[in-house]
Amino acid sequence: MSEKDEKQEPKKKHALIEYANGKSLQEINGTVKVPEGMGFWKTLFMYSGPGALVAVGYMDPGNWSTSITGGQNFGYLLMSIILISSLIAMLLQYMAAKLGIVTQMDLAQAVRARTSKTLGIVLWITTELAIVATDIAEVIGAAIALYLLFHIPLLIAVLITVLDVLVLLLLTSIGFRKIEAIVVCLICVIFLVFAYEVALSNPRWSQVFLNLVPNIKTVETHPYVGGQTPLSGALGIIGATVMPHNLYLHSAISQTRDTDNNDEDSVARSVKFSAWDSNIQLSMAFFVNALLLIMGVAVFKSGAVKDPSFFGLFDALKNPQFMTNPLLASVAKTGVLSILFAVALLASGQNSTITGTLTGQVVMEGFIHMRMPLWARRLVTRVISIIPVVICVLLSSGKPAVQEHEALNTLMNNSQVFLAFALPFSTLPLLIFTDSKFEMRGKRFVNSLWVKVAGWASVIALTFLNLYGLPSQIVSFFGDNPTPAQTDMGNGIAYILIVLVLALLAWAMWDLYKSNKRFMREHENAEKEIDQYE
Repeated sequence: MSEKDEKQEPKKKHALIEYANGKSLQEINGTVKVPEGMGFWKTLFMYSGPGALVAVGYMDPGNWSTSITGGQNFGYLLMSIILISSLIAMLLQYMAAKLGIVTQMDLAQAVRARTSKTLGIVLWITTELAIVATDIAEVIGAAIALYLLFHIPLLIAVLITVLDVLVLLLLTSIGFRKIEAIVVCLICVIFLVFAYEVALSNPRWSQVFLNLVPNIKTVETHPYVGGQTPLSGALGIIGATVMPHNLYLHSAISQTRDTDNNDEDSVARSVKFSAWDSNIQLSMAFFVNALLLIMGVAVFKSGAVKDPSFFGLFDALKNPQFMTNPLLASVAKTGVLSILFAVALLASGQNSTITGTLTGQVVMEGFIHMRMPLWARRLVTRVISIIPVVICVLLSSGKPAVQEHEALNTLMNNSQVFLAFALPFSTLPLLIFTDSKFEMRGKRFVNSLWVKVAGWASVIALTFLNLYGLPSQIVSFFGDNPTPAQTDMGNGIAYILIVLVLALLAWAMWDLYKSNKRFMREHENAEKEIDQYE
C-alpha cells in the first residue's frame, strides 16, 4: 500500500467494549524501563510504585472505623492482630507479584486459563461484587470528607464522587510513574496526619510494643464492650485489612517493569525488587493502621467516642473534653485535628480512584476477556457503587443526624460482607500456582518450604475466620438489636451462603486440579517427543 493510500485510509474506530486476551493491562505492561548495572538503591527506586498502589487497599476508609473502635474498646490489645494481618498481606502480595512476573499472567488470567468459561464468569461476578463493596466504602468516605470540609449536602457530595472519573482521565495522560508518585504522596499525607495527632497524645509506647506479641486474650468472646468482643474486633480488623482485589491488582502491575522473561536472572531481579517495594509500602500501611488504633486509645478518653462513624470521629476530634491531655485539648479547640482527619479521609478516598479502576480492568480482561476504556470502567463501577449510598442517604435524610450517620456507617460495614466471598477464590489459586514447579517454570521461583507452610496456614485461617464471622455480619443487617426471629433468619441465610461458597470453592479447586493434570501430561508428552526427535 502506498503512503498516499495509507493517509486516505479511514482510522479504525474503537468500540466501547472490546475483546481482550493479550498481556495484562496492555497499555502499561512493560512500559517502565529499568537499566542493568545500577546500584541497589537506584534499582529499588525504579521498582518502587506498584507496592504503593497495593498498600492503598490496606489503609482505606474501611480500615479506619475498625482500628479506632478496637482501640477505644480494648486499648492496645489488638495491636498484634494488625501486625499479623500486615505480615499475611506481605506474604500474599509477594506471591501475587511473583506470579505476574514469572508467568506473565495476572491472577485472573491464570485462573481463567485453568478453569471453564462458566466458572470464569461466576468468579468474575464474585470479584466484581467485592470491588463494588470496597468502592462503596470509598464513596462514603469521600462524600463525608466533602461534607465535613466544605459543608456540601451529603446527597450532592455522593454524586460529586462520580466526577473522580475526570481525575482518572487526567492521571492516565501523565504516565504510570507519575501516577505512582501521586499515590505515594497521598499515602504520606495520611501517615503524617495520624502521626501528628498520635504524637500530641503521648501514648504508652511500652504497652504498644508489648501488645505486638500475640495474646490469647485477642480471640476471647468476653468482655463485651461497645457492642464488640475482642474476637469480633479482631475479625473486623482482619476482614478490613486483607482484601482479595489487591492480589489481582498486584499480579498485573508488577508487570509494568520491563523484564526479559527469557533470562532467569532478569526475572529473579524483578521478583526481588518487587518484593522489597511491596514490603516497604505495606510496612507503611501497618504503621497507618497501628496509628489509627493508637488514636482510639491515646487521643480520646476511654469510652468517649460513642459514635464510631466518620461524623462522630470528626466531632470528637474538635471536642476538648474528649481529649486525653491538655495539649491535645488546646489543639482540638482550634479545629485543626478534625480538619486534618477529614483531609486524610479525602486523600484515602481519592487514592482508590486509580487502584479500583485498574483492578476492575484486570478482572474483566482476565476472567471474561473484555476490555473497556479506563474512564468508562470507572464510571460504571462508581455509578453502581453510589446507588445503595444514595438510597441510604434518601431514606435517612428526614431522620435525626445521629441516625443518618449510623445508617451510612452500617452500610459501609455491611458492604464488606462480599469480601468474605471473594477472598478464598483469589488466595487458594494463588497458592496452588506459586507452589507448582510447572507454573513457576522450575524450582528457582517456586515457593520455598516456609513460604508454602506460612501461606497455607494463613489462607486456611483467613478463609475460616471470614466464614466464621459471616453469621454475625448477616445478622447485623437487621440493626443493633435484632429480634430472635431476625437472628435465626440471619444465621440461616449465612449458613446457606457458607455452603454455596464452599461448593463453589470445591468446583474451582476441582477445575484447577483437572487442568493442572492435563497440562502436566501435555508437557511430559511434548518433552518425550523432543527426546525421541533428538
